[in-house]
Amino acid sequence: MFSRVLVANRGEIALRIIRACRELGVQSIAVYSEADIDSMHVQLADDSVCIGPGPSKESYLKPDRIIAAAEITGADAIHPGYGFLSENARFAEICASCNITFIGPSAEVIRTMGDKNTARATATANGVPVTPGSDGIVEDADHGLKVAEEVGFPVMIKATAGGGGRGMRPAMNAGEFKSQFQAASKEAEACFNNGDCYIEKLVLEPHHIEFQVLADNHGNYLHLGERDCSMQRRNQKIIEECPSPLISAELRQRMGEASVQLVKSIEYRNAGTIEYLVNADATDFYFMEMNTRIQVEHPVTEEVMGCELIKEQIRIAAGEPVSEHVLGVEPRGHSIECRINAEDPYNNFTPSPGTIDLWYAPGGKGVRVDTHVYSGYTVPPYYDSMIAKLIVTASCREVAIARMKRALSEFTIRGIKTTIPFQQEIIDHPDFIAGKYDIAWVANFLEEKNLE
Repeated sequence: MFSRVLVANRGEIALRIIRACRELGVQSIAVYSEADIDSMHVQLADDSVCIGPGPSKESYLKPDRIIAAAEITGADAIHPGYGFLSENARFAEICASCNITFIGPSAEVIRTMGDKNTARATATANGVPVTPGSDGIVEDADHGLKVAEEVGFPVMIKATAGGGGRGMRPAMNAGEFKSQFQAASKEAEACFNNGDCYIEKLVLEPHHIEFQVLADNHGNYLHLGERDCSMQRRNQKIIEECPSPLISAELRQRMGEASVQLVKSIEYRNAGTIEYLVNADATDFYFMEMNTRIQVEHPVTEEVMGCELIKEQIRIAAGEPVSEHVLGVEPRGHSIECRINAEDPYNNFTPSPGTIDLWYAPGGKGVRVDTHVYSGYTVPPYYDSMIAKLIVTASCREVAIARMKRALSEFTIRGIKTTIPFQQEIIDHPDFIAGKYDIAWVANFLEEKNLE
C-alpha cells in the first residue's frame, strides 16, 4: 500500500479521496490554489501545498506544479479525482517517468478511450453496438454534410476530444448542419485544442445510461450495475439514480456483458465508466464513450452496491486485488443523487459565487452529503459550480423519492442561489415519480415554464 497520496483536485472529490486515504491508513497531501486556501480539503489533509492563483489553468491544470508538490512532500502516488488532469494521458506519463503511481489506467488506455473516434472503433471491434455514423473524423463541414445525408438526419456532431458536453451540437436538417458543425469544432478547438469532429446518428428520446466497471491486475473484471443519468440540462447532469427505472434485467445483463468485454479487450485497470444511449422503449443500446476516471455520481453505485470505489481505486493502483466483498456483491435498494450547484435556476442557471452565510445540511437515515463547504465559506468564481452532492438511499425507489423530498426541504443554504428549488420541482413531478423521462425532459420542462 502507498504511504502518501497527493490529491490533484479540489472540492468535494478531494475531500472524498482524503477520507478514503485516512481509513486506509495512508497519508494525504492536498494541493490548492490561492482561492481554495480555506477549503475543507486543505484543512483535513495531512499536508498541503499551494500551486498557484485561482484560475485552474494557473494551478490545477499545471502538471509541473503538481509533480513538484508530490516530489517535495514525498508522495508515492497521485489521485486525479475527476475533471482537471484526470483523463490527461500526458500527465499519467509524466507521473510514471517520475516514479509516481497515477491512480487510474495507463496513459495508453486513457489516450485510446479519451479520443471518442478511436473509442467508437474499439467498441465496434469488440461487438459493442454503436450508433451509425462517420467512419472516423470528417475532413470538413462539406464532408460532414455528405456523411450526415447518408446516415440520415437528425445527427449529432461530436468533437473527438470533447467532454463535459462541450464540442457537441445536434443538426436536425441539412440547412443547419454547417453552422452547427462550425460551432462544435470551434468550441472543441477552444476547450481542447483539437477541433476534429465526427458524425453520429441522433437517437431520438434516448436515455443516458452508464455502467460502472472495475478491473485489477489479478484477472478480475466486473461491472457494478448501471446509473441513469438522463435528467440533464445541456449535457450536464442534474439528478442521477441507481438502478435505472428503465432498464430490465435482460437489458442490464446484455449491457453489463458488453461493458466487461470492452474493458477486457483494452486490458483496462482501475475504475471506469462506460456510457450508453438507450432507445425510448429500452430495447437497444449504443456505446457513447468511456470515462477513464471516477465519476461525480459514483456515490449512488456505492450505496446500492455496498462498496467504496475510491478505496478500490487506491487498492488496485497499489497492486492489490478488488476487495472480496465487492467481487460477489449484489445490489440492494435504490439511491438517488442531486447535484447541488451554486446557480440561479430561475435566471438561466447563472453561476452564483459568493459567501455562504448559513449552511445546514440534512441528515437522518439513508442521507449522505458529500461537500467541502460550510457556513462562512466563499464559493470562488473560477471553477465548476457544484458545491455539494445530496445522496439518499432506501429499500425501494418510492421510499428513496420520499426521502429525497424530505432531505431537499431540510437543506438550507443562504447567501447564494442554488439549484435546490429546481430539483424539488423535478423530484415532485409525476414524470420523475413514474420514472418516465429521457435526456430531453429538462429542456422541455424549462421551455414549458419559459425559463430557457
